[in-house]
Amino acid sequence: MSGYQKYKSDLSAPVIDSMEEFLKSVERRALQMSKLATGDPEIAMDLVQDAMLKLVEKYSSKPAQQWRPLFYRILNNKITDFYRRKAVRTKLFVDNVTEHSDSNIIDTMIALAGPADNPDNRMQSEQRIDSLIKSIYRLPPRQKQSFMLRCWEGMSTEESAKAMNCSQSSVKTHYSRALQALRDRLEDYKDD
Repeated sequence: MSGYQKYKSDLSAPVIDSMEEFLKSVERRALQMSKLATGDPEIAMDLVQDAMLKLVEKYSSKPAQQWRPLFYRILNNKITDFYRRKAVRTKLFVDNVTEHSDSNIIDTMIALAGPADNPDNRMQSEQRIDSLIKSIYRLPPRQKQSFMLRCWEGMSTEESAKAMNCSQSSVKTHYSRALQALRDRLEDYKDD
């Protein structure tokens, strides 16, 4: 019996239905956020699944309106733990770090950007998206979290602060710095 199935049997039917709907509603975006944070689709999927399981295990009894900030706090903690473990491994061992393919993320971003009229437009669109993704990767972790929660997820400052476990002013600062860094790095596309 899976972890989710075990906890699912302890929940009432309305809670199960609303929890499943909630998890379905955040899964795709959480996976993209995790892919951008880790650069590895498999690790990203593991982190999202772990976050979902922990939400069900620990917080299914909380009101449904609290699930979203709780879920993203859990996911951000999982991503932070991933970076900590990676830093420890790097310090202890000499890793031959391999570059992970960004093709899934790029394909998704291109699909969201809409159809290109001609090959030149498509190529320009792919270049812009590639530059954006690389710029997001280079943001410091807290700026990346704030940007992803505020811009990608559309969360309010208050919700983002709960998810990041910090003050609203910290979220505003990190978000502002992330936007400025992205503007600076993407200066070439300013007029497009």
